Amino acid sequence: MSTATLSSLIGVLILGQVAGFALAARHRYRGKFRALQTQAFGDGPGAPQYRTPSDAEGNQDNVDPDEFDAFPSAWAGYKEFVVQRRTPEDRNGDVCSFHLAPADGARLPAFRPGQYLTFKLEIPNGDAGSTKSVVRCYSLSDRPRSDLYRVSIKRVPAPPGRAELPGGVASSHFHDLVREGTRLAVRATSGHFHLIEDGDLPIVLIAGGIGITPMLSILNALAHWADPREVWLFYGVRNRTEHIMKEHLAVLRDTHPGFHLRVVYANPSDEDIPGIDYHHRGYIDIRLLQEVLNLGRYEYYVCGPPPMMEALVPALEAAGVPAWNIHYESFGPASLNRGQTSPQAQAQALAENPITVRFGKSGTSVPWDPSASESLLELIEDQGIRVDSGCRAGSCGCCETRIAAGEVLYRQQPDADVKPGHCLLCIATPSTDITLDI
Repeated sequence: MSTATLSSLIGVLILGQVAGFALAARHRYRGKFRALQTQAFGDGPGAPQYRTPSDAEGNQDNVDPDEFDAFPSAWAGYKEFVVQRRTPEDRNGDVCSFHLAPADGARLPAFRPGQYLTFKLEIPNGDAGSTKSVVRCYSLSDRPRSDLYRVSIKRVPAPPGRAELPGGVASSHFHDLVREGTRLAVRATSGHFHLIEDGDLPIVLIAGGIGITPMLSILNALAHWADPREVWLFYGVRNRTEHIMKEHLAVLRDTHPGFHLRVVYANPSDEDIPGIDYHHRGYIDIRLLQEVLNLGRYEYYVCGPPPMMEALVPALEAAGVPAWNIHYESFGPASLNRGQTSPQAQAQALAENPITVRFGKSGTSVPWDPSASESLLELIEDQGIRVDSGCRAGSCGCCETRIAAGEVLYRQQPDADVKPGHCLLCIATPSTDITLDI
């Protein structure tokens, strides 16, 4: 046997061993899933089976995490969806779930649990028959399926003490006008806040208010996949009137031994029973997490209103949690701002080195004043220039604009993917003289 032949044979044997080890490791990993399913549900044809609410309505679609690559690619632009049903989710009727199917009946691409959909809504504008386009992003609130998406939307009320002002334009449109059979324009799933499917650390989900929606997507996916990781959910609301999907969370807790639920009521009513309706009174803070978890090695996912985020995320880091183990998403225009220069420091820097914003198409220019505008989008709108915008939080990507010259800084990390040489106006501020292609 020649040396070359012997070398080739040895190479084949080594590759065969590597492949065998990989298959064995995969078998052991999938075996963990089956073992957990047996532990939770029993075995055999007569064993009870956990089903998410949509499963109970006849949908038995299965999406395994390692099947994602076999699903169709995401569509470009907007695609027409039809509302199949709507479901109230809380006692006050302030949160409603909308189940959406593609109008063309096509199979849906998979998504990462925790991501969102972008909607382009045609809102009645007051005049007979006229509408205005509004773009909004809403988190998916169920696991990946090939035939349906679900979003759960809270009606945004008027500002406190200003009952004469209207509530949220888009959320009110969904609650008041979107019914079964309504057709909606939807962009494909997106977002950098999502479950790390192949992680090995136990998981801590922290949700405030309607921030529970991406956590439901993550929880339902983990439950459906029988993921062996330990999971904790800390869920904070005012009281039982705002507690959504209470029964569903209880089913998850009772049927999955690795899932631990901690409900926190800020202002429990006389009807709310400690230990039954909720576990802790007050707010989700670092002391509560230290008390329950001892802040061991976990993968943290946090979503809620800005005050909770601005207190909790830095506190986790200060307590020694590595930044790469903290994943967060704040909703609404006032997203989590970290590491920003103070307004006083900005004013002093501009006094020494003033910045000019130029508009390439009109040839006009204006000085940048951070005390008058929080973003380039606000500056542009103040000049009477119309640009597309939607979420105003760096998520939907509608205000993406080409930078002809200069550089920008972001108030926060963009969630939408931004093309090279472009910026998202809604969260960008100029760091140098800048020329925009508008």
